[in-house]
Amino acid sequence: MIGITFDWKVFFDYLLPPDRLTRSALYLTLGISIVAQFFGVVFGLVSALMQRSKYRVLRFASGVYVWFFRGTPVIVQIFFIYFGANLFLGYDLFPRTLHLLFISIDGAVLAGAVALSINEGAYMSEIVRAGITAVDGGQMEAAKTVGLTQSQAMRRIVLPQAARVIMPPLGNEFNNMLKTTSLLAFISVRELFQDAEIRYSSSFKPVEYFSGVAVLYLFLTTLWSFVQRAIERKFSESDRDATVEGPGWTRRNFGRLVGGH
Repeated sequence: MIGITFDWKVFFDYLLPPDRLTRSALYLTLGISIVAQFFGVVFGLVSALMQRSKYRVLRFASGVYVWFFRGTPVIVQIFFIYFGANLFLGYDLFPRTLHLLFISIDGAVLAGAVALSINEGAYMSEIVRAGITAVDGGQMEAAKTVGLTQSQAMRRIVLPQAARVIMPPLGNEFNNMLKTTSLLAFISVRELFQDAEIRYSSSFKPVEYFSGVAVLYLFLTTLWSFVQRAIERKFSESDRDATVEGPGWTRRNFGRLVGGH
């Protein structure tokens, strides 16, 4: 049997410190995640409000959107949006490079961000819907009795209260988004996973580079977990109750290792 040794020098050279290309890949991963999550929340909010509409066509359109994008693999959606859109539109929706004012955006990066945003919107739709449903229906009726329209009541009364319910799963969704960006490597976006894959292909050191990229993903997700915890604590300051407070950051992230079930 041939022994395989782990090249610690390659591993630490990749991480300490990351070079310019790896830093660029890390920033791109973070940037795409933020943009995709932001628009995912927007799409999810619109879809959730459509589900509550009195118009059947809007409820149907929202239902089809959620059904399709939750029921098909995100990698298929990425390929379809990047490669398949031109078959229906008759022109390349995402050119190799898109020039906007003073900046240039790689077409694959833009297509990947669009695909992840639309996919995330389908999941956020259900999260937002659950958050709105969790608010006592009497809140809306009370708002109407003091002269607020339904849209004003939703914006000023219901959604701020629903945000307390929405925030924890929203934070978890962003954590997942940081990792899901790795799928964009399949359309040649040089995010973290693609960066490690390129280095491995030229050095034949897969374990070292993929171990290194795992550390970088852990760094991003752990850092976000602390940010998420701080946001959740801010939202719960006014109604902190030990009897109903959800699991803490440690239990939520490490589960059984600290006695969770």
